[in-house]
Amino acid sequence: VQLQASGGGLVQPGGSLRLSCAASGRTFGTYTNGWFRQAPGNEREFVGGIRWSDGMARYADSVKGRFTISRDNAKNMGYLQMNSLKPEDMAVYYCAAVKRGLIFSTITDSQQYDYWGQGTQVTVSS
Repeated sequence: VQLQASGGGLVQPGGSLRLSCAASGRTFGTYTNGWFRQAPGNEREFVGGIRWSDGMARYADSVKGRFTISRDNAKNMGYLQMNSLKPEDMAVYYCAAVKRGLIFSTITDSQQYDYWGQGTQVTVSS
């Protein structure tokens, strides 16, 4: 499975961006798709994740209510819609996947994911 993340860029505070994660090689059908981010000097942190089989999603508290994960099974695409962006959201964002449906308690754990895309930079600045 190869993952390709895209959609990053420069946005003003309060703006929106939608990141995409394209999967090739296998269908996402029974997978879990996660989004993580890493800002300079910080560790990689969980942003959100979705279990493709039933759409169960979980979000970090810092993005809850502002970010939404979705997926298009037919297109093997995952999306991270980011609204009301803040300067503290600025980071390199990574999509990740694992060939099983993670449960609510483990979906936040980066060690559970086997496949990673290259990062896409999100810059929030006026």
